[in-house]
Formats: sequence, structure tokens, C-alpha cells
Amino acid sequence: MSFVYNVLLFLHFIGMAMLIGGFLAQMRAVPRQVTQWMRDGAFTQLLTGLALAGLSGSGIGTDQNFSPAAVGTKLLIALVVAVACVMGMRQPVDKQQPWWAAAGGLAILNVVLAVFWLSATATTVG
Repeated sequence: MSFVYNVLLFLHFIGMAMLIGGFLAQMRAVPRQVTQWMRDGAFTQLLTGLALAGLSGSGIGTDQNFSPAAVGTKLLIALVVAVACVMGMRQPVDKQQPWWAAAGGLAILNVVLAVFWLSATATTVG
């Protein structure tokens, strides 16, 4: 199961790269818009994050304690990011900037939470 966990973690990082990379690529664009890379990255993050949380919650494939509060907060933010991406892509190109900013900003916030909150609540066993 550790292999499955590591594959999911790898895919989770790929989703993060797609989402934040798509966000950063639009920084100089006029008008800024939500790209398919951002949308696909958001859904990759959401699905792999759910799978990782399920494995971590059951104690499989990880040596860290599971923090339901941290994971729940990150899940809520990931859902908002995915909705912002979908809603942004439904808007005309010149009206997508607020959705782009919300999706990118919240995605970066989720990375900050993963690094500082999840790592602070996790302890190494053994």
C-alpha cells in the first residue's frame, strides 16, 4: 500500500504544479483567465487529496498522524478552488480574472496549510 500512497502523492504534486503553474502563467496575460490546466489541476488535486486522506486516515502508507481538522480545512479549500475554476471557465474571457485570482490564491493557501499546519500536527512514529 505504500507504493499506492506514493503514486497518489506524486499525482497530487502534479496536480499542484498544473494548478499553480497555470495560475502563474497567466500573471502577465491581459485579460487573466482560468485555463484548462488550472481546472484539470484542481480536480487532480481534489481527487488525489481525497484518496490520500482516506489512506492516511486508515493508517495505510504513511508514518504520520492524521489531522482531521487540517485535512477537512484543506478539502473545503480544494472544493472552492475547483468551483472557482469551473465558474471562471464559464465566464467570458474578460470576466474571468476574479475567478482566476480566487482559484490561484486559495491553491497557494492550501500549499501553505499543507507545509505548515499538516507538518506541525504530524509526528514521526518510531
